[in-house]
Amino acid sequence: MTVYIEYAFAENALLDGLLLYLALRCARLRVSGWRLALASAAGGAQSLLFPVLSLPVWLSYPVKFLGGVLIAVIGCPSRRLKPYLWVCAAFFLLTFALGGLLAAVSSFFGAEFAEGRGFLVGRTPVSFVLAAAFGFFFGMAALVRSVHRRRAIARASVPCVIEGRRTVHWDALYDSGNLLFFRGEPVSVLTPVAALALFGGAKPVGRITMRSAGGEKTSPVFRVRKLTAGEKVWEGALFAVGEVGIPDRPVLLNAMLWEGTDGDPCRSEKLAAKDQRD
Repeated sequence: MTVYIEYAFAENALLDGLLLYLALRCARLRVSGWRLALASAAGGAQSLLFPVLSLPVWLSYPVKFLGGVLIAVIGCPSRRLKPYLWVCAAFFLLTFALGGLLAAVSSFFGAEFAEGRGFLVGRTPVSFVLAAAFGFFFGMAALVRSVHRRRAIARASVPCVIEGRRTVHWDALYDSGNLLFFRGEPVSVLTPVAALALFGGAKPVGRITMRSAGGEKTSPVFRVRKLTAGEKVWEGALFAVGEVGIPDRPVLLNAMLWEGTDGDPCRSEKLAAKDQRD
């Protein structure tokens, strides 16, 4: 069977680029365009070693392994060892997963393995291979975003107990952007459903104007008997009714309540900075 080198290079470079992009996103690293292009080209060039040099099977495995490591090293923008290890591990796991998917697709069309040369010559139409690869890419990208979002929410959450007309136990978010004040006191935010469950028909102590991207809104402010968040306790904490934006987190704590007023950076800002580091 004839192997067209230019097609083999282009197809493998594209697949390696998709896998490397996903590996970088898994490791929460910045994706550099020129690094991604260079690593993809290296992956495409590596694929040409097998049909051109006729490498034996026993040598093909270390060559493929070292080629994968090289792709990850070129694409990783960090200068520390740990991110390199994360990218390498993610790249190889994603490669095996995509390889299994492509093998399943190829089984419908038949695949021929060139014995003793260490590479697979497939008769699968390129359009099906690319369709499967891009389906895998977008599916994994959505999964990675979902996992990172859940982890970020978990890191920015704290269990709290609120004592109003009734006592409730919820997970609250802390956010450096919530700096609401009412008559000099910090105000946290409750969703309408949570406020109804906590206060019922209680009379508010006042109203506050909240500004967001959607405009201004005037909301009632209620006072609870006690708020316990983690190991911190506040008597008579204030809550306004508003939207939190996270379905299973009905409480958004005020930044000053959670962090205090001693001038230290907010914990949420530290977490955000950690997420941005390589």
